[in-house]
Amino acid sequence: MEEQEFRIESDTIGPVKIPKEALWGPQTERSRNNFPSGELMPLAIIRAFLHLKKAAAESNVEVGDEPKEKGEAIEDAIDHLLALSDDELRKDFPLHVLQTGSGTQSNMNVNEVVANLANKLHPGLNILPNDDVNRGQSSNDTYPTAMNIVAVEALDKLEPAIKHLIDELVIKEKMYWKTVKVGRTHLQDATPLTFGQELSGYISALKHDLEYIQTLKPTLYELAIGGTAVGTGLNAAPGMTEKIAGKLSKVYGHEFKVDTNKFWGLAHHSGINVVHGALKTLASDMFKIAQDIRFLASGPRAGYGELNIPANEPGSSIMPGKVNPTQAEAVTMAVAKVLGNDTTISFTASQGNFEMNVFKTVMIAAFLDSCDILTGTIEGFADKMIHGLTVNEERMDDLLENSLMTVTALSPHIGYHDAAKISQAADKEGTTLKEAALKSGKVTEEQYDEWMDFMQMTNIDRSNIEE
Repeated sequence: MEEQEFRIESDTIGPVKIPKEALWGPQTERSRNNFPSGELMPLAIIRAFLHLKKAAAESNVEVGDEPKEKGEAIEDAIDHLLALSDDELRKDFPLHVLQTGSGTQSNMNVNEVVANLANKLHPGLNILPNDDVNRGQSSNDTYPTAMNIVAVEALDKLEPAIKHLIDELVIKEKMYWKTVKVGRTHLQDATPLTFGQELSGYISALKHDLEYIQTLKPTLYELAIGGTAVGTGLNAAPGMTEKIAGKLSKVYGHEFKVDTNKFWGLAHHSGINVVHGALKTLASDMFKIAQDIRFLASGPRAGYGELNIPANEPGSSIMPGKVNPTQAEAVTMAVAKVLGNDTTISFTASQGNFEMNVFKTVMIAAFLDSCDILTGTIEGFADKMIHGLTVNEERMDDLLENSLMTVTALSPHIGYHDAAKISQAADKEGTTLKEAALKSGKVTEEQYDEWMDFMQMTNIDRSNIEE
């Protein structure tokens, strides 16, 4: 029975029992048993490895360092693997993120699967994982190369989500550009602004965040491939890495380059670290925006109640008719994860011991997690919160009429101290600001009505609506 279920293969340590139908080899099997915990290696990394191995095989053939028959067989096997769905692909790539920090076992997982499949598709060529599929490469330069590739891919998906949220906010900004409401600073009443102006601040924040990401993103185009074991490029054929960069650039639509310091590329992951800093900034801004929206929509009767949010699902299992700001909550929870990931990345980026960083696998997993959850929650927030958002103008008007801080408009006419006395008197006596102002004798009714123009206080004509 055991003979039918397993096969025996050997590596440099000794024999290993491997599931009979598995395409992987002994190093994958060892890792599968030695590191069984945590999340699985992201398939984005596996696909990046496959594209990299294909580019390497093609390049090695072109520079005369790999027999054409073997190179084409490797390419054929990789094309078969790339055509698989994620569920199908996962069957042959079972390893976990928490393995060796260099990602060696995942590199070998790819090498073994590609070699075994190539030998099945092209019998008699005797394609070897290390000598052929991994020719001119090391885990130490292939894994960081794959890291940068998948980071760029993830940002490619995040950027449209940010733009989409900006577009939805711009629609609301234009709709409510002249809807005046109470401003708030220090969680206390402040002078008026329009809801459109308030939204313009969110839009500007997101536009800046997008610009930060796009400005920093090109640092990820610098690939470590060609450094091999310690950065010297030992065993890499001359001209191979430049060809690899060109081929990968065509696959991914970005100008990847290899004319960079390989000792830096293997031992430091500054690009991942600095770009995730921009993701952290985006996350912080998203928390602020989501927090504002859910508080302004709090109530509907015992809170601020200025905004009406869409009812996407029942909000309570016991309270009928309750609507909760669930999309905002999803965003704020995602932010908590991103900030945690940033701590992980900052620490792991510091762990470059001599010629290599040995926290690569957990670092890129954290980066991809941040991109994934930000992309999903930002899209959901745009479509299921902002798109259906409306204002409660009656509530905004009531709060504005009762606000004491509009007294600020009287200061240029009667002075700061007399204006303060009017505000304090209205608050103490429970009267309106107008009643207190007239009672003070400092202001006539005609003057009060002229100076107390809420729309004029917003300087709306001097504000620029976002386009």
